[in-house]
Amino acid sequence: MLETAFTRAGYTVHCAESAEEAQEVLKQKNIQVMFFDLQLPNMSGEELCWRIRKDDPIAIIYAITGYASRFELAFCRDAGFDDYFMKPVDLEVLLTATADGFERLKRWKEQEV
Repeated sequence: MLETAFTRAGYTVHCAESAEEAQEVLKQKNIQVMFFDLQLPNMSGEELCWRIRKDDPIAIIYAITGYASRFELAFCRDAGFDDYFMKPVDLEVLLTATADGFERLKRWKEQEV
């Protein structure tokens, strides 16, 4: 569903079934705005975010989850997520977050020395 919505909105979309697959995609593609479920097979979304942040500190990374707690939100912040969305999430909210993420990246890149 997300792939279809983002594609229709004009974005190039790359999907992965696992954290390991996402890491392989990221090795081959320059993806700067991404969404991860926190519940991934073999590795948590938090761990994946932390690993990506080591190599790409300005990437925009959002968490999506069906579970919420204050502890989990704090852990997401510590892992480096830019924001956190609860399922079910309105597609317009995700599309707005995506546009905002790309705008933030544009501003940062314009300020690079």
